[in-house]
Amino acid sequence: MKLKFDSTQQFQIDAVNSLVDLFDGQPLNQGEYAIEINVASETGQGSIFQTELGIGNNLLLNDETIFSNLNKIVETNDLDRVREGQFKTNGLNFTVEMETGTGKTYVYLRTIFELSQKYGFKKFIIVVPSVAIREGTLKNLEITKDHFKALFNNIEYEYFVYDSKKANRLRQFATSNQLQIMVINIDAFRKDFSDSEDERKSNVIFKESDKLSGRKPIEFVQATNPMVIIDEPQSVDNTPKAQDAIKSLNSMCIFRYSATHKNMYNQVYKLDPIKAYELRLVKQIVVASVTGANAQNDAYVKLLEVDNKNGIRAKIRIQVQGNATVKEKDLWVKQNADLYALSNERAAYQNGFEIMDISAEPGNEFIDFTTHGRLYQGQERGGIQNDLVEVQIRNTIKKHLDKELQLRGKGIKVLSLFFIDRVANYRIYDSDGKPQKGKYALLFEKHFEELIKLAQYEGLNDASIEKLHDGYFSEDKKGVLKDTNGTTQADDDTYAKIMRNKEQLLSLEEPLKFIFSHSALREGWDNPNVFQICTLNETRSIMKKRQEIGRGLRLPVNQSGERVFDDNINKLTIIANESYEDFARSLQTEYEQDCGVTFGKVPIHAFANIATIENEKEVVTGRDKSERIWNELVNKGYLDQHGKIKPTFNPEAKGFSLGLLAELKDFENEVINILQSYQIERHIKKDEVPRALKINKQVFLDPEFETLWNKIKYKTTYEVNYSTEELIKASVKSIKSMERIVPVQVFYREAILEVEKKGVMVSETKANYHTVKFDGSLPDIVAYLQQETELTRKTLVDILVQSHKLDEFALNPQKFMDAVSTIISRELHKLMIEGIKYEKIAEQEWSMQLFKDEEVLSYLNNRFDVKKSVYDAVVYDSEIERKFAEDLDRRTDIKLFVKLPSWFKVETPIGEYNPDWAIVKHFDETIYLVRETKGTKNYEQLRNSEADKIKCGRKHFEALEVDFDVVVSSSEI
Repeated sequence: MKLKFDSTQQFQIDAVNSLVDLFDGQPLNQGEYAIEINVASETGQGSIFQTELGIGNNLLLNDETIFSNLNKIVETNDLDRVREGQFKTNGLNFTVEMETGTGKTYVYLRTIFELSQKYGFKKFIIVVPSVAIREGTLKNLEITKDHFKALFNNIEYEYFVYDSKKANRLRQFATSNQLQIMVINIDAFRKDFSDSEDERKSNVIFKESDKLSGRKPIEFVQATNPMVIIDEPQSVDNTPKAQDAIKSLNSMCIFRYSATHKNMYNQVYKLDPIKAYELRLVKQIVVASVTGANAQNDAYVKLLEVDNKNGIRAKIRIQVQGNATVKEKDLWVKQNADLYALSNERAAYQNGFEIMDISAEPGNEFIDFTTHGRLYQGQERGGIQNDLVEVQIRNTIKKHLDKELQLRGKGIKVLSLFFIDRVANYRIYDSDGKPQKGKYALLFEKHFEELIKLAQYEGLNDASIEKLHDGYFSEDKKGVLKDTNGTTQADDDTYAKIMRNKEQLLSLEEPLKFIFSHSALREGWDNPNVFQICTLNETRSIMKKRQEIGRGLRLPVNQSGERVFDDNINKLTIIANESYEDFARSLQTEYEQDCGVTFGKVPIHAFANIATIENEKEVVTGRDKSERIWNELVNKGYLDQHGKIKPTFNPEAKGFSLGLLAELKDFENEVINILQSYQIERHIKKDEVPRALKINKQVFLDPEFETLWNKIKYKTTYEVNYSTEELIKASVKSIKSMERIVPVQVFYREAILEVEKKGVMVSETKANYHTVKFDGSLPDIVAYLQQETELTRKTLVDILVQSHKLDEFALNPQKFMDAVSTIISRELHKLMIEGIKYEKIAEQEWSMQLFKDEEVLSYLNNRFDVKKSVYDAVVYDSEIERKFAEDLDRRTDIKLFVKLPSWFKVETPIGEYNPDWAIVKHFDETIYLVRETKGTKNYEQLRNSEADKIKCGRKHFEALEVDFDVVVSSSEI
């Protein structure tokens, strides 16, 4: 199978544009869209320059222009404004924050192509912290090649991984006039001793090479003035040496991408965990807890770690006697320690639990007791850990099989991932060195064979059990699997194997479904079809929860390589060895530490982007009004002084209302929804057996439901009509009122390149700013606009001439063309949506039988039991929907209603639309209705894709002669 990539996801486009727009004013790429900007290349006034070592990027904008662009971007993205002093300190370092699983690598690769196509920049370096992420980046470059070629006019480019054994490849990187992308691990250029007597200890990149005419490889990199992308910067330039290494690249600017930045620098885009969950960009997390109780009759000891920093000592976990309670406690102990004394004289430790010996030998850490044998690091005795492990394994297999049942026939492969802390628990070796199954492998096979025989799972498995599970571990030179920390040379093949098999694992023809992985595999690999993660390790000390869940957060794909956007399917179940409360608490702490995001704590500007319509124009609440709403919530007792949500906020309580001031009352539904988005319970659910909704036969067989269905069941096709005259008129009006275009200031510089021992040094001899003047031919603006809008030359010429704005085109061609292109595209889109016409497709309709055939799963926290619907409950997405269903079910004039299932879709030019409700109302006559519930009555006037889909939905139901409307509450029915 081959993964497919969606180029239309708005959040990714926004992230790309946030960086591309930083260079607004840089002359356009010569040659693209038949554009020729009259700037002589030999003066260094283009986007590239040439030296004796190669071709490099050339930034022509001054810092003031970039600073101005930056603050326009952060205001659009609702981020804190960057102060001038802060900008000068940070330099051209820009931060993009994107939650795990939302396509961070895709975004920075697409940014490279956008910058190259638009401005002509050609030299890019991607710096990664580890082999795992390097392999992941390389895999992404490989599988996106056709996608980006199609998206960017078959652009020619080369990508490669820096290899110190092939350092002369950097000459080609420097001299090529094609787009060049180099991926390099920070370890490959972290060591530079070229200015000391220890030069031999330097990385190869800093050593003179005969193959490069006596030059150092780094000189060719420096000569290109590369744009540098740092993947996971918190793990890359996190030491002074690493920071010096990044400086040695002589970068033009640096873009930093991560979900967990330590230093934000100039932040241009933010997609934090809360927003990712709210936009349904990742799977919802469900936590299934496996914990024990009353297991305190035997002496429990676990060896956590051993070190020799201040004498040999061991860290152990034992059970300590308290006041009528027994609690686990971690202790550092040395030789001769008596666990009886350390446990407050618990009887279970009375005989033979003195520590006789401690071994700190790497790979062979253990403690010996006087009479109770040896305990290796990671092992334990007593307690019920082995019982918990067995329950976890069995539950994971059951969850996996249940998921396969749910997805049967949908072409979606199900994978489960087991994290273990010791390879020996999965695979061991006999005296002849032959591999044998470890205890986890034996337990897996035992429980799989028991479960697969159950009647409900008949037909799910057609492969031998040995092919169903495998381990991804590192090997030594003899091929023996071993424990590693994830950063050694031995890990290279492990990561490569995982990356290269990514698509194979997704194929239904590949029998492997259950993956056992060492806990050291903590970054760089994930698979979209991991639906279950079982933690058989001690997650509290070995691995972070965010790292674990990150392996399965991506939305799944089907056998066509397409993403699946179905909330009923997109759930990631964590089978954890701790309680749901402990898991959620720890995960929340990690989000706060890693992302600065606190679930349950609402920032003062959280309500700044609520969109409404005033005087037929879209406006957002803004920061001042958001602050007033926030203060009002504090005054009403729903938030404390720090923004923490209080128990008094309980929207499910009967008759609940925020009681906002009259001027803020219209925002209540949106405010409630935003407040709920900050509650961790909305995104991380406690596992329960999901309940399939049951058909309410009384409603389903009601003749009035059949009549309703016969009205709305038809599928339609559409055509788009618009008036060219109307398009010209609307575009001219908007262009006339757009912000005036001003001349671009460019930075002109002259410099002397000097080769010194440390590499190529640049000495500036002249620098000034001036306005670009175009003495020759201007860009072919009509060709450019044709490429962007696909309109005829005549239409575009009419718009340009009638706008009387062409004098501004000569001042700053690029900015003028971009601004005009955006306006025309917006007006065209608006007219296309308004002019769309639907008609029924003969003999194509939605069958009522689908209500019985298509299972809808529900959980307690998003299910509301009802009596008047086709199903016995409603699965709701928001508080507005829950209250709407509650009110309809109570009203005497509502005969029946149904929340239209996800399979009921209307085709639109911008994607599929799933309407909310179909309703039968008894008034003086029986009325059949379709209604959409939104936070504002004027929702369709907003400028977003969802509003446009609803406009199309309205035209669809008009064609069916069905009453359709958008409502805020049931009182409008």
